[in-house]
Amino acid sequence: MVAADWPGVDAAWSREIDVASTSAADEPGTVRRWHLLDNAAQLSRRGLTPAGTLLCVHGNPTWSYLWRSLLAAGSDPAHPWRVVAVDQLDMGFSERTGAFRRLADRINDLGDLTDALGLAGPVVTVGHDWGGVISLGWALAHPQLLAGVVLTNTAVHQPSDSGIPPALRLALHPAVHGWGTTTSDAFLRVTHSLAHPPLPAAIRKAYMAPYRGAGRRAGVGNFVADIPADASHPSFPALSGVAEGLRGLKVPALMLWGPRDPIFSDRYLKDLITRLPHATVHRFEGAGHLVAEDRDIATPVFEWLPGPGRDSGTAVQEIQAEDDGVPPLWGPLTELAAGTARGDTAVAEMAADGSVARWLSWQELEGNVTAVAAGLREAGVRRGSRVSLMVPPGVDLTVVLYACLRLGAVVVVADAGLGTRGLSRAVKGATPDILIGIDKALAAASVLGWSGRRISVQDLSAARRRLLGVETSLAALARRGAGLSPEPPSAGPDPDADAAVLFTSGSTGPAKGVLYTHRQLAAMRDTVAETFGIRSGARLVAAFAPFALLGPALGAVSVTPAMDVTLPRTLTAHALADAAAAINATVVFASPAALRNVIATRDGVSEDRHQALGRVELLLSAGAPVPEALLTRVQRLLPRASLHTPYGMTEALPVTDISLEQIRTAEADAAAGTVPGAGNGVCVGRPVHGARAAVIPLAADGTAPGNEPVTEPGVTGEILVSAPHVKEAYDRLWLTQRESVRTAGWHRTGDVGHFDAAGRLWVEGRLAHIVTAPGAVVTPVGTEQAIERLDSVGQAAVVGVGPPGTQAVVAVVETVPPARKAGPAAPQLAGRVRGAALEAGVNISAVLAVPAQPTDIRHNAKIDRTRLARWASRLLAGGRPGKP
Repeated sequence: MVAADWPGVDAAWSREIDVASTSAADEPGTVRRWHLLDNAAQLSRRGLTPAGTLLCVHGNPTWSYLWRSLLAAGSDPAHPWRVVAVDQLDMGFSERTGAFRRLADRINDLGDLTDALGLAGPVVTVGHDWGGVISLGWALAHPQLLAGVVLTNTAVHQPSDSGIPPALRLALHPAVHGWGTTTSDAFLRVTHSLAHPPLPAAIRKAYMAPYRGAGRRAGVGNFVADIPADASHPSFPALSGVAEGLRGLKVPALMLWGPRDPIFSDRYLKDLITRLPHATVHRFEGAGHLVAEDRDIATPVFEWLPGPGRDSGTAVQEIQAEDDGVPPLWGPLTELAAGTARGDTAVAEMAADGSVARWLSWQELEGNVTAVAAGLREAGVRRGSRVSLMVPPGVDLTVVLYACLRLGAVVVVADAGLGTRGLSRAVKGATPDILIGIDKALAAASVLGWSGRRISVQDLSAARRRLLGVETSLAALARRGAGLSPEPPSAGPDPDADAAVLFTSGSTGPAKGVLYTHRQLAAMRDTVAETFGIRSGARLVAAFAPFALLGPALGAVSVTPAMDVTLPRTLTAHALADAAAAINATVVFASPAALRNVIATRDGVSEDRHQALGRVELLLSAGAPVPEALLTRVQRLLPRASLHTPYGMTEALPVTDISLEQIRTAEADAAAGTVPGAGNGVCVGRPVHGARAAVIPLAADGTAPGNEPVTEPGVTGEILVSAPHVKEAYDRLWLTQRESVRTAGWHRTGDVGHFDAAGRLWVEGRLAHIVTAPGAVVTPVGTEQAIERLDSVGQAAVVGVGPPGTQAVVAVVETVPPARKAGPAAPQLAGRVRGAALEAGVNISAVLAVPAQPTDIRHNAKIDRTRLARWASRLLAGGRPGKP
């Protein structure tokens, strides 16, 4: 097989070079024959001057073929870079030396090659697997040439508290090693099987080409044998030298990672980040060990490389506070604990029987927070430590959250509402240093392999601690912390230091970690306070975890009702009324799904509990659109309350606000046609205190490619928001963050909507859910609303089936009463749905009925239109209906 037969490779890149070896593995004067893929001659023929050189080093058992996408990208006149992708000695099509080459030899070998090539700076190294270590060894030895480093799924350190990955441990076993790596091609085939999606046959054939026959695979076996499993291994000093040398490496660094890797898991990424804290990081969710095959890595690499009009950092929100006088999030808590309200209830949680299960006064809350912070400090929690909190909303979570914030630790809040898979993916991606949780969470950590030292909420028996790998408990830390001498007063964490990683709901893809600084959390608190008039002394029933945690920061008394907070629809009217009565509530926050169940279970609520609900002055509901009809029914239950449905997202909450009265006015304007732009979506009102909103107009293909924000009435586009409380970044998702701030000074939300002539924002759906029919771009929400006005329809979803640009518009309806099974809708219902959609200006090609719409786990309200579209496609293609 020759270069012309390697898919994706220009035959002109393939070359060989003789290199004088200075390696201790070779006799003096030895010359070795290297094979490489090098686009230098191609660039020269085209008259292109490269900006620098990418020195790409493969691992085991791949070869330079791994980097073909970088060679192609570097040959583009738009961003010419020389790309030198080497085949290490005994690997690929380079010489089989017959010598056992250790890590130090391979680093030295690479230096011999670059000397022979006369490589000049600037050089950016690119490495994968053990090629990552070797490329870093070269980088440390050539600081005068080095301009940056790129790493993909590699490791430079094996944690002492864990063994090497099982796959490598098996490959090293004496009974397996020789046969698995050299005699047979099993090691190669297993490695190639790690690609997601599977490699095409032609690509697999190219990867196997240099390793036909046992004599060509000795280097594969030797590479495995050279893995430093412990400190006694001959290559351990060389590996340790590279690992420690990274701490002083100040050049730009980029890490592109496939987390679905059984060899180099996220714990190795975490170690690399601690050594290169300035690195730009992107985790490709769903990608694995062969990340360069699973995803396009060339585009991010060349976007990251320094050059005209580009930068290698992450763009951030341009809004800055006028000064650094940012009151800490816990400020109101401390003030109330020292004032006349110190004995009043601060936080409470309810029992299933309607009684108060636990409560703390402001003074007790302050004391507990101080004690737990001291205990955590002694246990090794420091500024910047990541602490995953797996504790249900209530007293314990409030205490530990504010204790961590005071210490300057970064709290990781990935709630069980993400589901087991989503939660595990989130925790592994965040790689916490400490995991604090209830028994159920600690058991999951043991089974699912979550990282971090483990702390239980309550004291456990010695046997239970051993079983769960628990070091201590919050209760024990509080007792210990209460006996420690108080820390001298300090200014607290830097306002611009990382404070929290909060996870999105995962309703439109894998949940993303959203990073907030202390300044941004404080701005969120201030925005909520100013927008809704929530001041110290307010009494809040929080049926949604984030608002329960904001309570003390607002100086508000907080209570969590008796419910499963991971399933909002489990909130009953009785539980809401009990919680309201317990604190004489003035504010309620509940999701739309929670409100639906509250209305459905309102019968039988006692008179005194009705009176408690009657004292509520403000209701907030967010997470999904709240129909006016539902709010009207809620208003009867909360007669004195002003009902508001703020619009926002995990990245910026809130963005806009609207009351029930304002919703009615907006809908009347839409019906009458008196206000240009009113209608075709959910009216979410005007921007809140300190926020601005705009849109980027949609193109004919349903995308929003521009960068010029507009607010003209009737222009549909991607919604942008700018505010002091917009997130800092997406955590370890550099490409996602880069796209979200592509329009300077704005966060691109991924939602689609428009303004009316009264300055109100109308949300029409998600950018990802737009249907591109022939000659038309259809946003779903307006049509769905029209269909939902039918008395036989509960919730409706509009999805596209078929290729973009020629999609059929399909309506999927949840019927009232529920359909017995999913499938095509009855002809009469289908006709009524088509008629309703046509009045909204949309032609429906097919109508399908489902017993219940698939919704997100956290809010139980956001319909999974992507999932519905896949199901509808299968069904309309003749597949069995099944369950969507």
